[in-house]
Amino acid sequence: MNIRAFFAVPIPDRIARVLADYADTLCMYDRGLDAHWVDSTSYHLTLCFLNEITLDQVQALEQAARDAVDGVSGFRIPLDTLDYYRVNPHLALVAALTSEPAPLVELQQRLARAVLQCGVDYHQRGFRPHVTLGRLPAENRFEVPEQWPVLNELAPASSVVLYQSRPGERGSIYTPLFEIPLSASADSL
Repeated sequence: MNIRAFFAVPIPDRIARVLADYADTLCMYDRGLDAHWVDSTSYHLTLCFLNEITLDQVQALEQAARDAVDGVSGFRIPLDTLDYYRVNPHLALVAALTSEPAPLVELQQRLARAVLQCGVDYHQRGFRPHVTLGRLPAENRFEVPEQWPVLNELAPASSVVLYQSRPGERGSIYTPLFEIPLSASADSL
């Protein structure tokens, strides 16, 4: 059995509720009602999309990911940017991003090496760590705001999760396959 999976940093409920308020505000720019706005209970900060994997590869990925993030301290992610951008010829996103991606990129690169070590391919070209607020077809009538609302949240990066992604009636359903805690940081997230 093959499954779709990705690595992500979970978003705490408190931050998810704030991001959901921003998504509600951005609905007014969805002139063609093209967007599928993600339910806030599904928010996560995506680090690495994997192509389809097998259940056997999940076990190998868990050990490789544990080794890859061993000694990595938790950190805070400033979610301070909202943006609309095309991911590929078929999909565009409205997303929350960080203006300080270096710690996330380092974490992403460690996980990418672990993924490759397990013989799994992943989507890497042009990828930006992000929290998806809404998905739209690439051809849409979303009106990009001249000035985005000011976002200024700090989300803790205290663990990494491998999620399974399955289609559901109201969007994707995400099931955690395993979670790896990061080492405690000095300020104890």
